[in-house]
Amino acid sequence: MSKIRLINLFSFFIAAVLALSACAPGIVQPTVASIDVKDGLGREVKLAGPAKRIVSLAPSNTEILYALGAGPEVVGRDDFSDYPAAVKSVASIGGSNGKYNLEAITALKPDLILASELNTPDQVKAFEQLNLTVYYLKNPTDLNGLYTNLQTVAELTGEESEATTLVQSLKQRVDAVTSKLAGVTSKPKVYYELDATDPTKPYTAGPGTFVNNLITLAGGQNVGSILKDQYAIISPEVLITQNPDIIILGDSAYGVTAASVGQRPGWSAIAAVKNNQVFPFDDNLVSRPGPRLVDGLEALAKIIHPELFK
Repeated sequence: MSKIRLINLFSFFIAAVLALSACAPGIVQPTVASIDVKDGLGREVKLAGPAKRIVSLAPSNTEILYALGAGPEVVGRDDFSDYPAAVKSVASIGGSNGKYNLEAITALKPDLILASELNTPDQVKAFEQLNLTVYYLKNPTDLNGLYTNLQTVAELTGEESEATTLVQSLKQRVDAVTSKLAGVTSKPKVYYELDATDPTKPYTAGPGTFVNNLITLAGGQNVGSILKDQYAIISPEVLITQNPDIIILGDSAYGVTAASVGQRPGWSAIAAVKNNQVFPFDDNLVSRPGPRLVDGLEALAKIIHPELFK
């Protein structure tokens, strides 16, 4: 009998055994559990199994997916998703003008669209009308909410073990920061600048924002906490009266520098300017409610209390 014929017979035998095993009574084939969860809009979202083709509609969602190890399943992303670097090679489906390319999204055949508070209920409805599965992930209001979101996305993608490891790591890093700050008695006043396109009407982060919460957790006092709204204009007069010890430029990516701040009328009298305590900052670390919020906390703590992080 030829060698080729022997190989063919052996292949046929293996295939027959596998086929009989699949049909044999008493042999249970592995099944994938379906997923049934409620999203941030109170909608019931069902998946036949962990999502394998995902379109992300927000940078924070994208960062969560990659941090959980679900990056390879991301087949589409919004225009603003630029981290990690690997996501830049993923097809962009719009979002920069508040609109998405529905035709392009449909062509990607996603089994899950991960939306966020950047998206309106009407947009979610539009996706539903195309028979696309959408999960609306609400922004967390604190770090515990972040951990919950990580676990939720992990359930949708089958990355529960990765979420457990990631959450434990993030909590340990937060604990390391808070432990170092435990004995701090002085809490410097901090002004966080979001947008000073008009330097006479700069925007800052007020109460209830992650910026406010992280500055507090990092051992500082956010001067924007005296405002009524989460994101509001703070007048230069009020800011000069508040006299912050530290100025953090979340708008440094747009060309704002310590030198330009010092040239604003009246700002040279502010303690932070006089003492060279004006710092550029990557606003993405505190404005995107994903795992890098902990990076933001660490960076803020080093600016506010450098003596503890040498």
